[in-house]
Amino acid sequence: MQEKVAAVLSEHLLECKLLVTASCVLAASLIGLGWRKRRQIHVKIEKERKRREESVRLMRKEIEKYHKQNPGVDSRGILKLTLPELSEKLRDGALTPESVLYSYIEKALEVNDDLNCVTVFLGDCESQLKGLRDRSVRGPLYGIPVSIKEHIGYQGHPSTCGLVQYLDVLEEEDSVIVSVLKKQGAIVFTKTNVPQTVLSCETSNPIYGKTLNPHNKAKGPSGSSGGEAALIGGGGSILGIGTDLAGSIRLPSSACGIAGFNPTPNRLSIHGIRPCVDGMTAVPLCVGPMARDVDSLVLTMKALLCDELFKLDPNLPPLYFNEEKFSSVAPLRIGYYKEDEFFQPNPSMRRVLLKTKKLLEEAGHQLVPFSPPRVDFAYNMFLKTTIFGDGGKTVGDKFDNNIVDPNMEEIHRLYKMSSVVKRFLAFCLRPIFPQMSRTLLSAVGARTVTDCWVDQVALQDYRREFISEWRKLRLDVVLCPVLGPAFNIGYYGRLLAPISYTMLYNIVQFPAGVVPVGSVTADDEEKLKHHRGYSNNPWDKLFREAVADGVGLPLSIQCVALPYQDELCLRLMKEVETLSHRP
Repeated sequence: MQEKVAAVLSEHLLECKLLVTASCVLAASLIGLGWRKRRQIHVKIEKERKRREESVRLMRKEIEKYHKQNPGVDSRGILKLTLPELSEKLRDGALTPESVLYSYIEKALEVNDDLNCVTVFLGDCESQLKGLRDRSVRGPLYGIPVSIKEHIGYQGHPSTCGLVQYLDVLEEEDSVIVSVLKKQGAIVFTKTNVPQTVLSCETSNPIYGKTLNPHNKAKGPSGSSGGEAALIGGGGSILGIGTDLAGSIRLPSSACGIAGFNPTPNRLSIHGIRPCVDGMTAVPLCVGPMARDVDSLVLTMKALLCDELFKLDPNLPPLYFNEEKFSSVAPLRIGYYKEDEFFQPNPSMRRVLLKTKKLLEEAGHQLVPFSPPRVDFAYNMFLKTTIFGDGGKTVGDKFDNNIVDPNMEEIHRLYKMSSVVKRFLAFCLRPIFPQMSRTLLSAVGARTVTDCWVDQVALQDYRREFISEWRKLRLDVVLCPVLGPAFNIGYYGRLLAPISYTMLYNIVQFPAGVVPVGSVTADDEEKLKHHRGYSNNPWDKLFREAVADGVGLPLSIQCVALPYQDELCLRLMKEVETLSHRP
């Protein structure tokens, strides 16, 4: 009887949702943007597209010129080298920075034609090369081409976050992370695509369009560092810099089959990186490296944690890379869990997690079951204290003079929905889908300043609780799932619940990284048909649809350590990578 009542209520709620959606669309069309404003937006977007096309044209011209002057360059051989191998050959003079840069620009042009992952090619590459020639000391990233996420500040270019209002705001100077990269000898050659507002996993916006997955064009690269992951996964960049608030480095790295590392907050500088919401500090934004393998991440962290970084941003603790901790061979005590009791991963993820656990045990490490506390609380507190801290008003207002990307329409409606409507819908959902009801209530945000302060205290208490549980088991590190495989296009903007696996470590401010360990099999796909999650609610059903048809797509595992134990996290990642790729 209860099931029948639930079914009837569910049907009525669906009808209500459709009615509300239709009303919102109609209201938008009636109120909408005036035709003059729409015209101004289209003019701005068209101007940016021409700038982008011009950057591509100039790069093709430079490539053609370079090949005429250097017909014997082995570009394919250069592209096959790992970052440590490439760095060594550049530093000892076996390769020139020009040969490496133009080999990667040529490949990036090809990948961008296929996946639409680049927002602009930076026109000052030649001046960067000249600066390298004039140096007597070669830094650890000497001659390495680097791509950066679109909202990372670069002098003379906008950092739009996929929003039209920032197109005319050109950066007056490089961000700290770009300055340090250049100081260490890197050549920053391109910026890469992001979702509109940078607060989504669907890498799509009205300015630069939609980015595709390098392994399957019916899939997205995830986000929000999706352009970076797609470019690296497609072979068009050997090293990228992304940012992470709830998994935005780890999710696209996992989806595109590369390694990504989110350091402890405040380990690397975010100065000069445009946030979508200024003042959103309850959960800090982080910046970190993305590359093909863990050795590349390690080399990059060593290079970035340098005197120049601490001089440019004195707010950072001057902690250099701890080589001894990373290189230790002592057996690790590793906590692990297959699921977080908030959102159940699909069969393929559970399979690779257990396989990795077994490999680590065979290698002499001790694996201990670990249950992260109150993930439901952490997930809803994340929403309440970050993007919905003010009920979503600040983010919602960003859309007012923009064309809303189709993949952002559902979340945009939630941003614009009144707190009264959110509470009413949460009340209606409570008896049928309590989990969804709690999440909708979180989207109401803090009602008063006192409420906000109470939430901050609750976050601090939760972090202490999490560390306490960790220390009770005397853990060194933790091994756990990450969202995967890549979603079908159009689903990332409609399904936030699975980010619980990455968001959790932003909430507690732990370093975390992902490393590829396998791929989806036909057997995984068959088992997915019977996957029901914890309650077979609309999120579970949507998830099945999102990850369907994923045979052959890469799967990754997440590795975690306590704050400022970044090197220990990277050590576990390296161990997992080595064991997973062992013949």
